[in-house]
Amino acid sequence: MTSSGGPAHGSYDVVVVGGGHNGLVAAAYLARAGRSVLVVERNSHTGGAAVSEKVFEGVDARLSRYSYLVSLLPDRIVRDLGLRFATRRRRISSYTPVGDGGLLVDGGSESGTRESFVRVTGSDRDFRAWQSFYGTTARLAERVFPTLTEPLPTRTELEAVVDDSAAWEAIFERPLGVSVEEAFTDDTVRGIVLTDALIGTFTHAHDPTLLQNRCFLYHVIGGGTGDWNVPIGGMGALTDALLRSARHAGAAVVTDCTITGIETDGDTAQLAYDSTRCGTGTVTARHVLVNAAPYELARMMGEERTKPEGAQLKINMLLRHLPTLRDRSVDSRTAFAGTFHIGESATQLDQAYREAAAGRIPAAPPSEIYCHTLTDPSILSMDLQEQGMHTLTLFGLHTPARLFADDPLEVKQKLVDATLAQLDSVLAEPISDCLAYDANGRPCLEARTPVELEAEIGLPGGHIFHADLAFPYRKGEGEDPGTRWGVATGHRNIFLCGAGAVRGGGVSGIGGHNAAMAVLES
Repeated sequence: MTSSGGPAHGSYDVVVVGGGHNGLVAAAYLARAGRSVLVVERNSHTGGAAVSEKVFEGVDARLSRYSYLVSLLPDRIVRDLGLRFATRRRRISSYTPVGDGGLLVDGGSESGTRESFVRVTGSDRDFRAWQSFYGTTARLAERVFPTLTEPLPTRTELEAVVDDSAAWEAIFERPLGVSVEEAFTDDTVRGIVLTDALIGTFTHAHDPTLLQNRCFLYHVIGGGTGDWNVPIGGMGALTDALLRSARHAGAAVVTDCTITGIETDGDTAQLAYDSTRCGTGTVTARHVLVNAAPYELARMMGEERTKPEGAQLKINMLLRHLPTLRDRSVDSRTAFAGTFHIGESATQLDQAYREAAAGRIPAAPPSEIYCHTLTDPSILSMDLQEQGMHTLTLFGLHTPARLFADDPLEVKQKLVDATLAQLDSVLAEPISDCLAYDANGRPCLEARTPVELEAEIGLPGGHIFHADLAFPYRKGEGEDPGTRWGVATGHRNIFLCGAGAVRGGGVSGIGGHNAAMAVLES
């Protein structure tokens, strides 16, 4: 479905650098609008982090290898581009082991969730606070999410959209840790709330820069509901649908081709490329959309920029069966159907951050897990389904790239061991006893660190958001298209179209949509 080699022509209206999901969204919109579009991808396939792959040799399981859930993708983009892509809601929000029991947040049973809060915290106070707190974020989601595919509002304009002074102060003006501590008394409950502010972001609950608040905002506004849904067929199903849409609209897509340099006078850009099949060459464009991190754009243009730093561990597993829990009151199929929190009380999160900030592997690494196949078994062959196999996806927090600087392989192994030991501490059987084996007799477990994310899919420092997230409002007063849509780079015909755009974090397509709108407005 893609061509491998160099560009077919020497000049295009738009060249998109990077064939991740955002680049394909931009290409589809622009080609539909009649622009000549070229997408250039350095890897042998499109998708970037939004791919499904057979990770384990000889095993017919297509795992969402890097990104794994969908929240921020607007239905508007799915409709506009005619995508055959769907997600499925998870009834279970989360399960958190606590002592011999656990806290189960069941989206289908208010009474069951209340009873679980009472068992863990001793009263229903924090349950009532939970309802109030997430009632506020639900209203915030309803109001803010629709603005993400419109011209970027100013701070004053967004505050008027929110129209809730208390919510505005809690999310946009003071450290989230303050609001969480005022709302909740239980350490576990506080931690469950704070994970959405810290996952993929190396910071702490009381960071005065509000980096944690920005991360939290994007985690709770997705789809106007805050739901995190399972992509049917895996994340690669989204990429496949986008690729079909872009090509059907007339966009050219070239793989195995790396952009090595970009020059522009503001009206016309020239891009140098190196293709594994066609060698080196150049192509010109009226506009360039960069579906890569701002750091990578600076490198391609010979400019200086500080490299960002990611801070997560990703572990993919295929299991012969789900493990049983120490908490016998909850079935494994229920506990792993939502987000399974491990070592993520507020105190544990803060301790892990402090250890990592001091250059040490956290003694008890916090992480969270979910099981794709409980919601969507289609990523497994019928044979694996009949055998009762399941996938587990683990996302570890507070593992910054700096930890891997001296001996990445040794640190990775120590971190994986420590993380799995934390998981084993809440299981009735070790996770190693549940793992399936590949065709060579190796356990079906794959781990990826920030160092490997940079090497494999071009995330500088392993930063999954390409750079630190920003609040979704405009700081400058410029009325140029790049500024209006939050995709400006300082060069008037070069726009960011990936996660590094103002509203680009996560698998959303929003960066691609907004960059395309900026081009059409130019």
